[in-house]
Amino acid sequence: MQEVVSINPVNGTPQNVRVADALSAADSSVRLQAALVVGSNPEVGFLEALVERCAVEPDFFVRDMLTWALTRLPPETTLPRLRRELDSEHPRARSQTLHTLSKIGDRSAWAWITRDLLRDADDEVARTAWRVAVVLVPEDEKKGLVDELVTQLGRGDRSTQLSLSRALVDLGDVTEPALARAVADPDPAVAAHAGATEVLRRNPEIGFDAAVDEAKRVVALGPERAAAAETAEC
Repeated sequence: MQEVVSINPVNGTPQNVRVADALSAADSSVRLQAALVVGSNPEVGFLEALVERCAVEPDFFVRDMLTWALTRLPPETTLPRLRRELDSEHPRARSQTLHTLSKIGDRSAWAWITRDLLRDADDEVARTAWRVAVVLVPEDEKKGLVDELVTQLGRGDRSTQLSLSRALVDLGDVTEPALARAVADPDPAVAAHAGATEVLRRNPEIGFDAAVDEAKRVVALGPERAAAAETAEC
């Protein structure tokens, strides 16, 4: 029988200690239920236990429930504590904190999305930073964000490159000049990634792999020969 987690004190055990124990149980289903119970009965006293668990939780579904529980707490209390986690030496803590900020959606946190986070050496942290930056960026700072994001073109594996392309596409037409410049980059990986992102921006239905193939073809042939080849095929 699955253990039922209660947030009520047992034998005088403080609530936050009991919840912390449940959140770190060996069984992921117990941890998931504990996060659900906390989110369903939000109390600021659980903040520390939730944040600390986010930094080490290995299960995706439990992490998502922890984030949901954090969004149920008052932002004025939660945000300052989350801010501290962005400086953590542990990549998972930084990544999950960024994810939580994207779910809270408080634009005051935009100032916390630093260049260091956008260029984080850990791909998962950087990918999450790109995503939350798109959510929080003020309209008048989109161009600056685009200029920062294009410095990461050509980085990482397919999933990392797809994440960056999606972020740039989601920023809209403001990305066009920066992508046009990046397409001419001497690094073929950067040029191809920029080209694929531009293809996606113009035609979101095409799919990332097809966009990459098209961009690589243009890089290999050059814009004029690629256009001529396309005309000939028609």
